Amino acid sequence: MCFDLDSRPPIAPIAGGSLDAARITLTADDGTVLAAHRARAAMPTGAGMIVLPDVRGLHPYYEELALRFAEQGVDAVAIDYFGRTAGSAPRDAGFEHMAHVGRTTLAGLAADIRAAAAFLRSSEGGACGSLFTVGFCFGGRLAFVSATLGLDLRGTIGFYGWPIGAGRNDVPAPADVATRMKGAVLGIFGGADDGIPAVAVEAFESALGVAEIEHSIVTYPGAPHGFFDRKAEEFAQASDDAWRRVLEFVERGRTG
Repeated sequence: MCFDLDSRPPIAPIAGGSLDAARITLTADDGTVLAAHRARAAMPTGAGMIVLPDVRGLHPYYEELALRFAEQGVDAVAIDYFGRTAGSAPRDAGFEHMAHVGRTTLAGLAADIRAAAAFLRSSEGGACGSLFTVGFCFGGRLAFVSATLGLDLRGTIGFYGWPIGAGRNDVPAPADVATRMKGAVLGIFGGADDGIPAVAVEAFESALGVAEIEHSIVTYPGAPHGFFDRKAEEFAQASDDAWRRVLEFVERGRTG
């Protein structure tokens, strides 16, 4: 798990920047109904962001992050992972998410991401012309791999997503599928992340280079796993820089 239950994105709200936000459900192409949270931009830029949470699925942290994107002109939808095993109804803090994480599959997660992409490209979702994914931890790995799903993404952003080795399900290691990726990649890591050593990040960056994928890999010295957190005040500078890089990455992808 990347964050505590009371963690939130370290991004100041922008008054009037969003049009509205609401919990919704999406229907994947295999018939699964999954929970999601959408946020509409008051002044849309044509960019859309699919937010891929950590192992907890649709958590308030990611609902708020979707809103922060909308305030920047980026229509966003954060999705849940457990529609197939836990349904789409709201859950309380006692939800045992780990019992469901191992039951996810690449096929199911890909169907969920496709549903989110279709929503953002619809008039209801903002008719977005440039789509991106951003994920954290479990979702960070998935965000990198989403570049292989044929969704015509302009870019993928992963915060401390495991780039090599076996995962919690059958989602492949991003470094192993770099040659199949389409679109630019932004990888954000903490230099003090005990689970993702520098050699793993270097292996991923090397694989992206060999595959000739446009990429930027950023490691913040001393920052731990999950540093992008309002409560982690000692890493506020790293968080501010990471958010700036994310927005610049989206702007380049949208206009490039």
